[in-house]
Amino acid sequence: MRNWIKSNRGFIVLLLCFGIFRTAVADWNPIPSGSMRPTLLEGDVVFVNRLAYDLKLPLTDVVLARLGEPERGDVVTFSSPRDGTRLIKRIAALPGDTVEMRDEVLYLNGEAARYEAPESVTETLVELGAQVPATRWTEHLQGHERRVQWLEGVTAHRSFGPVTVPQGQYLVLGDNRDNSVDSRYIGFVPRHLLIGQARRVLVSADILTNWMPRLGRIGHAL
Repeated sequence: MRNWIKSNRGFIVLLLCFGIFRTAVADWNPIPSGSMRPTLLEGDVVFVNRLAYDLKLPLTDVVLARLGEPERGDVVTFSSPRDGTRLIKRIAALPGDTVEMRDEVLYLNGEAARYEAPESVTETLVELGAQVPATRWTEHLQGHERRVQWLEGVTAHRSFGPVTVPQGQYLVLGDNRDNSVDSRYIGFVPRHLLIGQARRVLVSADILTNWMPRLGRIGHAL
């Protein structure tokens, strides 16, 4: 073993450096579900900046230094406070914000979001093996906008709150509002569980049908 380590030390150092880079600096995150449709699609692989908010001890959630502040609208990866599963959602509310949802309409600190440019589509729910009608809207709220999707005929938490986000925690929502396990189900996300900010799509393939690459999504900014 000692001779093997000696003869392969360059390769071992490379693996260690690569592991530290992935766990502390930058990473990539495959998208396995439709919870962020239409922003992210199943089969997208996104680049994640792990240094966007905190410098952490590799392989842990121990924060060594704060490097930036999460903002409303950021797409983030994090460890679920419920079971540790890695998830990707959008920050909808910051510490101290009061947020609620009334029949799909999001309210932030008493201001209602505006919804424009509706688009009717049909979505496939893999877990149900069914297709359902859906409507996509551009949601405008306090200087931010994003495309969100509402589904018809599915059970979802379309109303909640109002609730005030505790200090040091964040409320996250999926853009696919009626098919997302987010803060409506798992609660607020503490800052130390944030992994990083998703910036853009690296590569993409249509994993639901023919696995063909989606070249048009490469480099797509979030």
